[in-house]
Amino acid sequence: MKKNGAQLAVYALEQIGVKFTFGIPGTHTTELYDALEDSTITPVLVTHEAGASFMADAVSRTSDSIGCITIVPAAGLTQAMSGIGEAFLDGIPMLVIAGGTRTDSGKSYQLHQFDQMALAKPITKAQFQVLKHEDIIPTIFKAYEIANSGEPGPVFIELPVNLQLFSEKVNDLPTFQKNLQKPKPTDDQITEVVNLLKASKSPMMFVGWGAMDAQSEVIELAELIGAPVATTLQGKSAFPNSHPLYTSVGVGASSKPSGQWALKQHDMMIAIGTRFGEIATGSYGLDQPKNLVHIDINSDVFDKNFQTSIAIESDAKQAVSALLAALKKENYSSSRSIDEIGDKLKSENEKYFNTWLKGEKSEIVSPGYFFKEMKSQLDEDVRLVIDDGKHTFLASELFPVDIPRHFISPTDFNCMGYSIPAAIGTQLANPGKQVATIVGDGAFLMTCMEITTAADHQLPILYFVFNDGELGQISQFQKIPLNRNTCSVLGSVDFEGVAKATGAEYVKIENDHQIKDKIEEAIKLSKKGVPVITEVIIDYSQKTMLTKGVVKVNLRRFPFKEKVRFISRALKRRL
Repeated sequence: MKKNGAQLAVYALEQIGVKFTFGIPGTHTTELYDALEDSTITPVLVTHEAGASFMADAVSRTSDSIGCITIVPAAGLTQAMSGIGEAFLDGIPMLVIAGGTRTDSGKSYQLHQFDQMALAKPITKAQFQVLKHEDIIPTIFKAYEIANSGEPGPVFIELPVNLQLFSEKVNDLPTFQKNLQKPKPTDDQITEVVNLLKASKSPMMFVGWGAMDAQSEVIELAELIGAPVATTLQGKSAFPNSHPLYTSVGVGASSKPSGQWALKQHDMMIAIGTRFGEIATGSYGLDQPKNLVHIDINSDVFDKNFQTSIAIESDAKQAVSALLAALKKENYSSSRSIDEIGDKLKSENEKYFNTWLKGEKSEIVSPGYFFKEMKSQLDEDVRLVIDDGKHTFLASELFPVDIPRHFISPTDFNCMGYSIPAAIGTQLANPGKQVATIVGDGAFLMTCMEITTAADHQLPILYFVFNDGELGQISQFQKIPLNRNTCSVLGSVDFEGVAKATGAEYVKIENDHQIKDKIEEAIKLSKKGVPVITEVIIDYSQKTMLTKGVVKVNLRRFPFKEKVRFISRALKRRL
């Protein structure tokens, strides 16, 4: 049979289970998009390639399909790099299929001619330039395996336009056989952990995104050893927030009081699927954990920020399953009362939440009352997509999530503008399910025109825009030590005008007394099959634990003379 390169590429994408591609067609991908028209894959037109990469990222985070972008060379790649970088640092699989200039013309200075391999190298796990028809299918199969093996991440493939255009004879079309090998712990490693647990009186656990698909095993382990559990921001849904043993997002000075209580008690920590990054530890506001057992699929993360007692390179599900089996074989039982621990954590968490409920206000929206009502009205299995900003940490502290992969946010790359397109990818990958977004006004302005894509596809996404007229988190970090907010005050925005321009419905919540009725209205409007922009005039005056923790930790870390200078300057500016 004769097939052109575009047809071969689309066949390979179908074989690995791609359901959507995101991008903007151009002269170097016309044939690829033509082949997609005749496939089982839905090509989605976006308004900006950054939006395409955020959508693909969300597909991978919230479904069993891999996110895929199909972009023009050079300009398409540079535009998409924000989302590719987010996936790379957050450990999210993605396929980046870029057109390429002709390799058969012998000409220089071609349109879009650029060294894409060099550009993609720092933010992808592997890069391939396909030069022969017979290599197209095997390369895409290999790229899929690399993207999903070890710590997942994006893989880049350049498909020159001449391969897409021209046909060659193909002997057969191979079928894809998934064969992803995941590392396992050794028996000796498991025995070491068991012995450490036997000697421990107060273990705790810290779980991240790497434990997302091992929730039931992690729950069983926590209950068996009587361990309070904290999560990273990205891994918030890896452990049910309603479980009696759940403490908070983060570990250290930036965690909620329940998390700080558990940390103070601990004499052993089991960390699963986390890298102890800056956000997870509140700018490393964490003393060396005691008897640290670190389980991660990527051995590079061990001993980077905290020294391990036992380091286990393993898939989380396999490691925790092996540990459970060994503990049961030993007839292990915890000496701790889970009821007592649960009562203490529940009391601390309720006490903390109540600090956000100080009386309803008639001139602004209080975060506590908003999130409380939001939780009561949204579906139990709502997918919540968060952006980067002050609202991120409000949501992490005040909105409980129980189901894995139902809370996603940009984390280590931490790119503003993520949530609007990511919600579109989430909704496409989860048709018929409720998707809601919390986004700050600054992040909203970066990608708000992508809501036209949601409207075109009749996606009933609930966009809650927290409007304080500033880049809230940065403005607060400026005001605390500097008493200024240089370049963090936004211009005036007509959010209702944005809704009209993008084909969305519009709702506005101006005070606490409107929260219940206005959320009801937004949900009702979304049932018409349209996105809804709900502007929330938010009160950011109360600081989250992250803000308070990070400020204290960083100031404490300053050399004495610099500390005196910073404090003196802050006092002088206030006087």
